[in-house]
Amino acid sequence: MKLIINLPAFNEEEKIMETIKKIPRHFSSVDEVFIQVIDDGSRDKTVQAAKEAGADWVFSHPINRGIGITFRTAVEKALENGADIMVNMDADGQFDAEDIIKLIRPIIENRADLVSASRFGHKKADNMPKIKHFLNKTAAWIIGKFMQYPIADLTCGFRAYSRESLLRLNLSGGFTYTQEVIIDAIGKNLKIEWVPATVTYFENRQSRVVKNIFHYIGNSGKIILKTVRDVRPMRFFGIPSLILIIASLFFFVYFLLMYLETLKITPYRNILLLAVTLFLIGIQFLIFAFIADMIKTTRKSIEDQTYLIKKEKYDKH
Repeated sequence: MKLIINLPAFNEEEKIMETIKKIPRHFSSVDEVFIQVIDDGSRDKTVQAAKEAGADWVFSHPINRGIGITFRTAVEKALENGADIMVNMDADGQFDAEDIIKLIRPIIENRADLVSASRFGHKKADNMPKIKHFLNKTAAWIIGKFMQYPIADLTCGFRAYSRESLLRLNLSGGFTYTQEVIIDAIGKNLKIEWVPATVTYFENRQSRVVKNIFHYIGNSGKIILKTVRDVRPMRFFGIPSLILIIASLFFFVYFLLMYLETLKITPYRNILLLAVTLFLIGIQFLIFAFIADMIKTTRKSIEDQTYLIKKEKYDKH
């Protein structure tokens, strides 16, 4: 059993050495533990500090490419290096390395394919901004209801992945990846667990992802909508279609009742036009649902082939 602990890093010279040194090198039921750092084009001495702290592998992007692409690089390198489990955690010491065992245990015991830390259980995240707490809880609740899967924490990056989940995931987002991973994993019927973990938000700490809250909401929203559309197309387009068609029938029945009383169309013409418009838009959404579902079937076939190719490729290492 080989465990690779991955740390994405961008200008983390001050914290990464301390974070690496706190990571345990021995876990029950794990034969080998390695530390992998993905440097996302840092302009300081992050690479040097990581190597001095004892990182086994340090891979660097020539320029800053974003946390989403950095995660995809981490997955690729972990698979190349034969990881049975990959744990992803921030390089800034925000998470407690002693919680790693809680993340990997469900995978070792074959209870889960993906295990995420949760910041919203009985262990509250220290100093988490209220707006961030509210937005994360709200997004997790909405997506969980839509996906019909309870989600405790949608955006925490402290997670453990089985080799199977690393091979199965197909991600396209560059801005971030946390939401996309959960939705994609649910769509592929991977088993997910959440465990409470210690998380500390340092005062005056500038997030590498959230430069501006509105910018973050906009970019994350696009990623979530795109992923949900691809994973649950019939629900994504079908629910609006059903609502519009029901609304159109309601207005049509109302128009019909008014017409039968007076036998005049003109006073209620706008109601009839509204009913027809809503019905046509609803039918259009229904057509989108069937087209998107056909695309999903094709996408699944391609992803299955990609999985087999990746499995053959990385099993050689």
